Amino acid sequence: DQWLTKCQADVIFAFFGYNESFEGVEGLPKFKSDLEAFIKHTLSQKYNGKSAPRLVLFAPLAHENLKSPHLPDGVQNNVRLKLYTDALREAAKTHHLTFCDLYELSQALYGTSKPLTINGIHLNEHGDQKVGQSVDINLFDKANAAETEYLEKLRAAVNDKNMHWFQRYRTTDGYSIYGGRADLKFTNNQTNREVAQREMEVLDVMTANRDKFVWQLTQKRQSKIDDSNLPPFIPVISNKPGKGPNGTHLFLSGEEAIKSMTVAKGFKVNLFADEKTFPELVSPVQMQFDSKGRLWVATWQTYPHWKPTEAMNDKLLIFEDTDGDGKADKRTVFAGDLHNPTGFEFYNGGVIVAQSPNIVFLKDTNGDDKYDTKEILISGIDSADTHHTSNSFTFDPAGGLYFQEGTFHQTSVETPYSAPVRCSNAGVFRYDPRTQKFETYVSFGFANPHGHVWDRWGRDIIVDGTGSNPYHGALFSGRVDYPNKHARPPQVYQQWTRPCSGMEILTSQHFPKELQGNLLVLNVIGYQGILMYKLRDVGGSIEGTEDTRLLSSSDPNFRPADIKMGPDGAIYFCDWHNPIIGHMQHNLRDPNRNKTYGRVYRMTYEGSPLSPKVKIDGEPIPKLLELLQHPEDRVRYRARQELACRPSDAVLKASTEWAAGDDKKLLESLWLHQSHHQINNVLLDSCLKSSNPRIRAAAIRVLSYWRDGYNTPQLSLAKNVEIYEDKPDTTVV
Repeated sequence: DQWLTKCQADVIFAFFGYNESFEGVEGLPKFKSDLEAFIKHTLSQKYNGKSAPRLVLFAPLAHENLKSPHLPDGVQNNVRLKLYTDALREAAKTHHLTFCDLYELSQALYGTSKPLTINGIHLNEHGDQKVGQSVDINLFDKANAAETEYLEKLRAAVNDKNMHWFQRYRTTDGYSIYGGRADLKFTNNQTNREVAQREMEVLDVMTANRDKFVWQLTQKRQSKIDDSNLPPFIPVISNKPGKGPNGTHLFLSGEEAIKSMTVAKGFKVNLFADEKTFPELVSPVQMQFDSKGRLWVATWQTYPHWKPTEAMNDKLLIFEDTDGDGKADKRTVFAGDLHNPTGFEFYNGGVIVAQSPNIVFLKDTNGDDKYDTKEILISGIDSADTHHTSNSFTFDPAGGLYFQEGTFHQTSVETPYSAPVRCSNAGVFRYDPRTQKFETYVSFGFANPHGHVWDRWGRDIIVDGTGSNPYHGALFSGRVDYPNKHARPPQVYQQWTRPCSGMEILTSQHFPKELQGNLLVLNVIGYQGILMYKLRDVGGSIEGTEDTRLLSSSDPNFRPADIKMGPDGAIYFCDWHNPIIGHMQHNLRDPNRNKTYGRVYRMTYEGSPLSPKVKIDGEPIPKLLELLQHPEDRVRYRARQELACRPSDAVLKASTEWAAGDDKKLLESLWLHQSHHQINNVLLDSCLKSSNPRIRAAAIRVLSYWRDGYNTPQLSLAKNVEIYEDKPDTTVV
């Protein structure tokens, strides 16, 4: 009611029925009752201050059968959706409301052209166009026959207006704008609410200006957007002034900053890239190497989020070292119009990128290393605090993509499989790009998880960044119903400093043997540098003890944000480089938040040859399979990514032949079968019977994800797995 009154709504479009339909026949009475209450309440209001609104009820879209072996055909969904459509039609008739039957409209469109949805229920751009045209005819009883050029101009103007309104309606960092941290006081008792609400007012006026422009276009009047009437922004004085002019902070250059680093004996650091050579490298937040050996970096110039009237220009950059001297000499802007790209990972020739509240898929279709297409894969990811939003993107060995979020967040994601998947106040999510299944992997009261890694055997460690608390993921990954949370499990090790921004497992032919398998841990406040922990098996879990501290810095601006092993075997880490950190400690618009600096460093071991570079991109399947036995985790990781996107029949046939008789190969082949969603009982049984407890444990995880393909997965487990006594070198399964 508050929003509708603010908008002075004259006409309300109400879309209900899809999520409720999963309650089936049993849920219909409650749905009808709730719908009746909604209609009566809405029609009794005067949001525009003069009269009751006109109310239009929309039925949910029908489920499109995309004829994919990896997606539901929608038959059962449509049986339920028809019941709820009928209930909506009946309510509209009773109350003499306009009714738009999207269920029938969409069914009539499906199959008449290329697919209209990405997963059966969510429209793609083509679907938006076709369904939109049908709605236009349904509501106004005539087709819009205007010329194409005019319509494209109008569409662009409407989208521009909608973007500004959306940034106001669903502003990121809402917890600090109107939520629990909005009234924290900083310099001169100024609050986030005071400063940010003015930005909301600016967005209101910008939206109104664009709305006016849209109506002028519909009348084909020559006009332009005039933002000269915007209210002024409220200035903010930093509560952490620096020693430079006017309280600014002083910064070392990328090369100078190396001198402030204390590095462990035998290790050496060099500057790979910085803002001096590449000005777009601002506030790097996550990075990853692709299968061509290039380093991709997400930069966050609009941090903590976009400010109205300024450019929305966060980026995804590609860096290359073309002459092999350990320094980047080429930069490509893959995407230059992003917003809060707090995580990303490669998939199927493109990149999956966080842009809360959405997860999007960007792809370059013409080979120029710039994205041409954008598709929303997931929507409903919360953005209440951009420090806490989707981060630490990583694949498990079987092709599941994981990312996580912190407290204050209330995520709710529609799926083709069930009622919305919901998570309250922190969790880790698992998304399967092939089936588009989305689920909560861990529901736990994290403060702000940052860092998630998988080892050689498919075991994972998740760290709660705020306290640097590390946990073995399997210990609290069991299903709990929303909004319940898991209890705190034992930690992998006891940390002594905080907070952690990321982790990586060191496996590299370049570094000494005794360091292989160690956990690298970044820390950004209490200790600004890289810690290292030695991991060991204890029972069915993992424990760590601190090893050599690899690096620390005395530069107060040094903030290592992500760390990855490179294709040359070196350790790469990016420096977000900010004199102030945190949303609770400083105003969101503190002028001393960095908008200029960012670095990537490279750490090597003196006197040791670098790892031989391995070709992955475009390699034949047999070569990629052999790389699954490579000693370095990241080589195997990228080889799996490549194999996951090759034709299933060819990959699985070759992997089955390749793996015969070798336990480690059998496990890799099992993971490939899971990645391609092909149940293989023979492979699973072989791994469940392995003498290696780590392989048995990994196979049980695979069985848990294949549970829908087994009538009784417990019987399969009981048939194949003995109870191993707790003896040295064995693990209770």
